[in-house]
Amino acid sequence: MIPQETVEHFYQTHPAAKGLKAPDKTAGEKGHFNVFSRVFCTRYTSYARRDFYKISLIIGRGKISWGGQETEIKQSALVFFNRNVPYSWQATSDEQSGYFCLFNDEFLSSINRATLVNDCPILRTDVIPVYFLSPEQENYLLGVFGKMQAEMESSYVHKYDLMRNYVNVIAHEAMKMQPSEVGDVQLNGSARLSTLFQELLDRQFPIESPEHKLKLKTAKDYAARLGVHVNHLNRALKENTGKTTTHHIIDRILSQSKLMLRHSNWSIAEIAFCLGFEYPAYFNNLFKKEIGITPKSYRTHER
Repeated sequence: MIPQETVEHFYQTHPAAKGLKAPDKTAGEKGHFNVFSRVFCTRYTSYARRDFYKISLIIGRGKISWGGQETEIKQSALVFFNRNVPYSWQATSDEQSGYFCLFNDEFLSSINRATLVNDCPILRTDVIPVYFLSPEQENYLLGVFGKMQAEMESSYVHKYDLMRNYVNVIAHEAMKMQPSEVGDVQLNGSARLSTLFQELLDRQFPIESPEHKLKLKTAKDYAARLGVHVNHLNRALKENTGKTTTHHIIDRILSQSKLMLRHSNWSIAEIAFCLGFEYPAYFNNLFKKEIGITPKSYRTHER
């Protein structure tokens, strides 16, 4: 099973939190929030899920690995880490600076969701959004994070309200840096349906325990949940992505299975069951057909 780091574990092990403890909830406040300097950035952060969200202003070079992908950081960047997306970090330069803030679900739920639009990078569960910064953007965000840190160290009674506002400011600054990926989906019905399908597919993952089984397994399952005929869904996806519904489902299942084979100790039979296969042999046959080797060989080679 993919390990999960808790807020308490962070305070116990991370150099930036040395000598600190996870603060008790402030009276009347919901959830946990804090901000830290990246001067104490660890060289390597292991692949894991977290029970908290993190927004990092990274000044320094490194590599972020997630979902079978790798993003190389060669310049200053603003990165949004969703609690449900397992990732690892490896620094590739000695100099590391900047800031990061972390917060949990309770704090996020206390933010006015009306101000968190659908494509807000904090809410993405399919990717780790990375925004590369110009010198001007870097200086501006250094100022925002610096104010956050100063306020957190103050005794101002409404400082957590300020933190919610600062988190919103950072998210909107990110969204201004590049065009919205879903901003034009309302231009036609097939694009909107494709987006709804992708969101529904994303919500099926990650799989967190051997007892968790996919609820939606086939193209017909997804079409029924979306209230359309399966042929209509196929046409919309083919038009907008070049792939059929089944192709998308298989791609996601294979991507998830690779993660589980590399990073969990579940048996191949357990993985097959979680991914909706009635018999392990069906999973083995599909994996070998699409990847070229058996799940067992893949696990041995990748570990």
